[in-house]
Amino acid sequence: MKFPGSVLVSLILFVSETAAALCLSGAYRAAGDRMWQWLTLLFALLPCALVQLSLVFIHRDVSRDRPLVLLLHLLQLGPLVRCVEVFYIYFHAGRVEEPYVSITKKRQMPKDGYSEEIEKEVGQAEGKLCTHRSAFSRASVIQAFLGSAPQLTLQLYICVLQQEITAARSVFMVLSLLSIVYGALRCNILAIKIKYDDYDVSVKPAAYLCIFLWRSFEIATRVTVLVLFSSVLQIWTLPVVLVNFFGFFFYPWILFWQSKSPFPENIEKALSRVGTTIVLCLLTFLYAGINMFCWSAVQVKLNDPDLINKSQNWYRLTVYYMLRFVENAFLLLMWYIYKTDIYLYVCAPLLVLQLLISYCMAIFFMLVFYQFCHPCKKLFSSSVSEGLLSCFKLLCFICKPPKSTLLTDKAEVKSPETTAEAWNSSKTIDSPKGNPHQSVSSNA
Repeated sequence: MKFPGSVLVSLILFVSETAAALCLSGAYRAAGDRMWQWLTLLFALLPCALVQLSLVFIHRDVSRDRPLVLLLHLLQLGPLVRCVEVFYIYFHAGRVEEPYVSITKKRQMPKDGYSEEIEKEVGQAEGKLCTHRSAFSRASVIQAFLGSAPQLTLQLYICVLQQEITAARSVFMVLSLLSIVYGALRCNILAIKIKYDDYDVSVKPAAYLCIFLWRSFEIATRVTVLVLFSSVLQIWTLPVVLVNFFGFFFYPWILFWQSKSPFPENIEKALSRVGTTIVLCLLTFLYAGINMFCWSAVQVKLNDPDLINKSQNWYRLTVYYMLRFVENAFLLLMWYIYKTDIYLYVCAPLLVLQLLISYCMAIFFMLVFYQFCHPCKKLFSSSVSEGLLSCFKLLCFICKPPKSTLLTDKAEVKSPETTAEAWNSSKTIDSPKGNPHQSVSSNA
């Protein structure tokens, strides 16, 4: 039985970031910055409430007779109670013989084109631990992209405006960045385990390192670009954010309406149609929040029973990173044109170059992960290099003008000699019978 380290890491990040947010909010109140105080509290307490809801929903506590646990969730102490329960199960596992076990069948990764199926006995304790790990993974994703990401953007924006980085604020920003990167990492692992549920997936340390570097460069660059742009063009910040957010929010719904599939009813039996709609809206809300800052490894598909698109779509991945790179470059260009006096001692061209290189580094580590470190790369129908090459060929084919247009252009652009020869030949054909020299001279 594996040690529940992911649960402990999630709890430490959750508690430390919440405590740091409360302390920093108190500092803003003492300094008289009421607006920064309330925004810091909002971005700290809103994800806390959503985390409690996700833990209650996954463990189905509403349908069970557990009033004390529900009360502790209302007091925002749900993760603490869950962590204590996890370690109680872990340290007491094996002391008492379990009345029954379940048997799971998993397939190993193919070796020489052959995949062996293995059976494994899973006891009640291990099954409960698996449920807790899954719940904390989803809670980490919610905490990262609905709380830590807006919080990091806000605190960095305050640092730029006040031209000062205090010790408390720097510690809080480091915690927020670690929380976002960890949430993105858990999102990648969740996507792998959901897509390849039939296989026994083991993620190696090299894969964790690649994901960590990929997400660190990507998220840090994205947050910095948004802060720089918003510091000089505050009026245009809201349209940029809303277009990004609502574009990703409505994208799964548009695909669902185009597929003309029936409304999903099998999410939770206890939920009504209204409750199911609320859950799906929250899911797409989280999906949009993730894509605001980085590529979401989990692609929402509302007409699928698992609500997840299990196919590996290289085209969508390529388009996302191309458009995001262009958007970041455009926002940096606007910042460079309209930068104010607060950036007087900043080398703007060097900063722009560093940010673009950082985003390219994120793409590089992403390619390394999918090409060499992905635990299920043997199951890909095509490698990432082949997939990206086909995507580029498709984009070039779309951008290439039609062949008929090229032929028409070539026919219109002819040499003067060819035109003169055609004119003379036509005149010769139309001339009367007799001496051809006479016809030519008469024409002359």
